[in-house]
Amino acid sequence: MSDLLIRNCRPLDLAGATSGEAVDIRIRDGLVAEIGANLSGNTEREVRAEGRWAIPGLWDRHVHLDQWALTTRRLDLSGTHSAAEVCARVAAADHGSTIQGYGHRTATWAEQPTVAELDAVTGEVPAVLISGDAHHGWLNSAALAALGIPAREGIIEEAEWFDLYPRLSELPGVGVVADQAVRETLTAAVRRGIVGMVDLEFAPNHERWAARMADPAWAGTPMPRIEAGVYPVDLAAAIDAGLRTGSTLGSGLVRLGPLKVISDGSLSTRTAFCCEPYADAVELPMPYGVANVEPAELTELVATASTHGFHCAVHAIGDAAVRDAVRTFAAVGATGSIEHAQLVNDAEISAMATLSLVASVQPAHLLDDIDAMEQCWPDRVTHCFRLRTMLEAGVDVRLGSDAPVARLDPWWTMAAAVHRGLPTADAWHAEEAISVAQALRCSTNGIDRLDVGGPGDIVLLDENPLAWQGNPSSLAGRLGTMRVAVTVVAGHPWQLS
Repeated sequence: MSDLLIRNCRPLDLAGATSGEAVDIRIRDGLVAEIGANLSGNTEREVRAEGRWAIPGLWDRHVHLDQWALTTRRLDLSGTHSAAEVCARVAAADHGSTIQGYGHRTATWAEQPTVAELDAVTGEVPAVLISGDAHHGWLNSAALAALGIPAREGIIEEAEWFDLYPRLSELPGVGVVADQAVRETLTAAVRRGIVGMVDLEFAPNHERWAARMADPAWAGTPMPRIEAGVYPVDLAAAIDAGLRTGSTLGSGLVRLGPLKVISDGSLSTRTAFCCEPYADAVELPMPYGVANVEPAELTELVATASTHGFHCAVHAIGDAAVRDAVRTFAAVGATGSIEHAQLVNDAEISAMATLSLVASVQPAHLLDDIDAMEQCWPDRVTHCFRLRTMLEAGVDVRLGSDAPVARLDPWWTMAAAVHRGLPTADAWHAEEAISVAQALRCSTNGIDRLDVGGPGDIVLLDENPLAWQGNPSSLAGRLGTMRVAVTVVAGHPWQLS
């Protein structure tokens, strides 16, 4: 943490959607110590804001950091519309000892992918293609054999896939993401105004982040705050180590985050757990989707975690999964969040507000899921991504990316919430769009304004987004290209633009 004096900035009040006069802000020991005009200078460093607009620092509430860093090493399969198109892209690409791809989405494909199709273009070279929602893997026969998995016709999904994922490093040339790539990713995030993120990587994060903070190579890295989540497989070890949500992991910037539980699947893989069958369920072995964790097991996990001081982050995309998660929080009296909350009914929205649960939503998922929602859930599209309804009901909505499922860029995330579509396209169910001020409020981890005693996490902007005029499409376009001049994390300024 660092002492800093920011000269001549104009703080924005996101709750009141107003701005004040130019002031100076003093940060001491990582906290805002003083706000006023013409503060006397001491020995701290100074940043001359030159009248720029100051907002609380931005957070991404749902990131898989290593996965995002790995995207540069994987063949981009996004935007493909069939198994044949994916296979053609694989056949044309250069690759190493293992073919690695990411980004295909199968919900709207006329035919589902098969191992035989992938074998035809890859031969004896192992191939692993990870879906854009990260809920299934499409492996060829060589990869299945190398991992000791019996031959099969189609994909590996949900619990079986999540159990297999850590073993992919056994394949030649796959390995673990280099820390240098992670550091570069963090620098890029800070450049976009991110002062904190919840890292829900599929790993023993309580150990991984402590090791990183002990490594001298990390000194001087532009670092946001990190809340590192753990999964059920690592919960006992974290408890035995005396850890709980908020425990420091080798640095004041890095703390242990929540227990993450993946209670259901995803829409793209057509495994999100729903109250009603999918409209195209005739071809699905599980017409209602998949409950990865049954209610009794979920209750036991949340109760154990809560007893030992953990918040809980429950992945729930389908409305049945959201229902079961909310009931679990109510029964246990636990604190935490519903991650994704993509398809939500009125009763659960009311309950989330009553229970003070966070709805951790990723608006940019909407950009990829529109066609799938129209095909799979045409009878319930008005209950998808209900940002405005949740805010009006008093739910604490916080935004994130779920990178690599969507890009790690808070301004892109906010743009999707404001327009609910690409800036060049029509909005999808615009009745659930939110304002720029609301999108900003949902992106600052519950902090509406810069106050004495608050965290010394500040972003300086060249423009005042609260003063913009125009239709949601034009506002989304401006949000997506917002320039961040300075990002301050715990009093440390990173002037990276």
